[in-house]
Amino acid sequence: MAEQPFTLAVPDADIEFLRKKLAVSRIPDELEDAKWDYGSPLEDVKRLVARWQDGFDWRKSEAEINAIPQFTRDIEVDGFGTLNIHYVHQKSTVVDAIPLLFVHGWPGHFMEVAKLLPLLTANSPDHPSFHVVAYSLPGFGFSETPKKKGFGITQYAEVGHKLMLALGYNEYVTQGGDWGMLITRAISNNYGGKHAKAWHTNFPITQGPPSPLKFPWLFLKFLVTPWSTEECSSLARTQEFAKTGRGYFMQQSTCPQTLGYSLADSPVGLLAWIYEKLVAWTDNYPWTDDEVLTWISIYWFSRPGPAASVRIYYEAEHVLDWDDKRRVPVPTGFSYFPGELVRLPNLWSETLGKVVFQSEHKEGGHFAAFEKPEALAGDLRKMFGKEGPAFAVVPGKTGY
Repeated sequence: MAEQPFTLAVPDADIEFLRKKLAVSRIPDELEDAKWDYGSPLEDVKRLVARWQDGFDWRKSEAEINAIPQFTRDIEVDGFGTLNIHYVHQKSTVVDAIPLLFVHGWPGHFMEVAKLLPLLTANSPDHPSFHVVAYSLPGFGFSETPKKKGFGITQYAEVGHKLMLALGYNEYVTQGGDWGMLITRAISNNYGGKHAKAWHTNFPITQGPPSPLKFPWLFLKFLVTPWSTEECSSLARTQEFAKTGRGYFMQQSTCPQTLGYSLADSPVGLLAWIYEKLVAWTDNYPWTDDEVLTWISIYWFSRPGPAASVRIYYEAEHVLDWDDKRRVPVPTGFSYFPGELVRLPNLWSETLGKVVFQSEHKEGGHFAAFEKPEALAGDLRKMFGKEGPAFAVVPGKTGY
């Protein structure tokens, strides 16, 4: 289980192969004035492909990635053998910093944490500091992928938990969005109390309003509490996404292998598939072409290849361990961003756990850690700070 330093070094031959694939790619036509109505626009994709082939400096991006401390370690997963897991581990200079596990989703990756690292590990008398761990989920980035069927949310959570223990963090807190929300919730439910001491998410989704039998007080409160302007606006976005934005989910949760051939063989197909989500799921984030291409390149050059990442949808839908109706027993915090894909009324979210912190933001979307790192870091500081509801929740680790 020894830790090994990790340095990303994509072979020159792989970079040249990518350029050759881009050079012989066949681009489809597009209807007049289609814009975003039919998906990733032809003009955008052609521009990005041209730069990816000739102009984009992967080595520069690679150097920026390698500036972050990364490692690999073997983790034994019950019933699935040993997986070699890639992770970021940025320690604070504060002795009593709070160990925090950050978990990404799809189409995210470990570099979503990059902008948070200097904020969360900073040493200041005004706010707590954190030791931050962010792992590439099995099948993503530079972690090994499972070889057997049935690797569900329970197993992703097991990997994260065992990684924290292996790093010497017997007690820690978690933060996650997208699949990271479900994984960190599972960590809180399965290892909460003794190990996982608190949970924060920017993606608090539920299966519905408070049940009158299970949550009678919340149900009554829900009946008499008017929805805020933000909640009404966000619910409209949620309904629109349910009608027009979930095609990817149906494909990836039913036939990921069929889609995988295109993602693995066509860099243009991979780019268009993920670029659509990067733009549509953010709140007018001003993507640069090189940010997009770095993001897509991490998938293209990933250890298992880009097809492996979409299997999480199939496994979660078929194993069904994501639909965990237990109420998280540890202090729970939520950050609400208006551009989130699914945003339900705040009172619905309170059914998820022992909610001690909630924060409403005016800007930001699905990739909050990347779009609005200061806002997300600020919420974590407030939740775990001296005046916060989860202060010193990790015994002996105040962050100061």
